[in-house]
Amino acid sequence: MPDDAVFTPEEGLAEAQRLLDEGYAFHAHEVLEAVWKAAPEPERELWRGLAQVAVGLTHAQRGNVAGAVRLLRRGAERVAAYGARAPYRIDAPGVAAHGRAVADHIAADPETSVDPARLRLTLTRDVV
Repeated sequence: MPDDAVFTPEEGLAEAQRLLDEGYAFHAHEVLEAVWKAAPEPERELWRGLAQVAVGLTHAQRGNVAGAVRLLRRGAERVAAYGARAPYRIDAPGVAAHGRAVADHIAADPETSVDPARLRLTLTRDVV
């Protein structure tokens, strides 16, 4: 990911989700971090939290349990603070719950396999 990459929030969410779905949590983190750095102040902690959850998954994939647990929980707390009012259809409660659950699972069993594709960044569209 180029250091000067620029994404709109919608582009960043779509690209990060695609990368997560393909198992590339670190690359998803890079995309989310790019959005975080360009985000307006009221949204910065949300994007920071999303990036931390993604990099927490990266640490879990790489076997760094302590780093994974710390970042997953830290990111979950940041994201949870936005609750249902998170912009761009971001599922802040779902992301926070997922981050906490993964942190709890790997803290209890460091051999737990982590699948980044299980993280859903946005709410699914209602089917009519």
